[in-house]
Amino acid sequence: MNEILRVEHLKKYFTKKGIFRTKSVTVRAIDDVSFSLKKGEVFVLAGESGSGKSTIVKLILKSIQLDSGKIFFEGTEIDDNKENLAKIRMNCQMIHQDPYDSINPRMKVGDIISEPLEIHKIGNKQDRIKRVIEVLREVKLEPAEEIVKRYPHMLSGGQRQRVVLARALALKPKVILADEPVSMLDVSIRAEMLELMQELQKKYNISFIYITHDLATARYFGQRIGILYKGKMVEIGPINQVLENPSHPYTQALMDAISEPDPDNLHRERKIRINEPLDIDVYEGCRFRARCPYAIEKCVEEPKLEKINEEHYAACFVKLGSFH
Repeated sequence: MNEILRVEHLKKYFTKKGIFRTKSVTVRAIDDVSFSLKKGEVFVLAGESGSGKSTIVKLILKSIQLDSGKIFFEGTEIDDNKENLAKIRMNCQMIHQDPYDSINPRMKVGDIISEPLEIHKIGNKQDRIKRVIEVLREVKLEPAEEIVKRYPHMLSGGQRQRVVLARALALKPKVILADEPVSMLDVSIRAEMLELMQELQKKYNISFIYITHDLATARYFGQRIGILYKGKMVEIGPINQVLENPSHPYTQALMDAISEPDPDNLHRERKIRINEPLDIDVYEGCRFRARCPYAIEKCVEEPKLEKINEEHYAACFVKLGSFH
């Protein structure tokens, strides 16, 4: 597979002021993150809330500005040039987590889906109507001719998320950035939505960046995975290798947190128990050391991603496999 998107050494820091504005705190939301996305690949960005997953997507779409680093799309660096911005925003479409907040409740479904076509001046009115009907059928919202006339409040949560997916597909994008696209849906329809996304991804060879904290859905949908912790990439590689043989304690902790529909799971021994955070500078040395039961003296230094095998890398000083 050829590379379609690459990010190199992304950094984004935010400054937060205290309640009484007496002291400012710098939050390193993204701190030197690099990865690539291949054509037709599903790359998973996983981690708990606050790890920086959504910030990376905003940086790729240039909705917030980088502090430093580079983003390449099809070999071309994306900067603030209008043509470059138009290229990535047309070819990289977003699916948001909340189907209730991500679409305008005052617009009809047909207008919601045709809006990106109008913004990018694609086709005439008849062409747009035809494309809207086409994508509604692609996401299995029927009868499409009736759905286009409805307002969002007339649809269920699952149907709204299909509208969001249809809007993303309207421009025939090469990359879709899916930010927790099934986390707010009922459990009964999550599988349906994942199957639909997988079907469309294969049919049109779309590349996906799939953001999640749920490694169960990640394993079902993804091919490679990057594990983020407090703005740092701590492990990256083929999804089966990483999840079957995690080489970072944080990855193992995420695996232990997966809920399985098995009564015996309630008594299953966890391989790692995360400690309560210690009162130390979280940005000094390994980010995870404040919670890691395997932290050693060397962890006051910052670990780099080191090769485990083939495309599998982990940033950890602990002897690999010692916590299995």
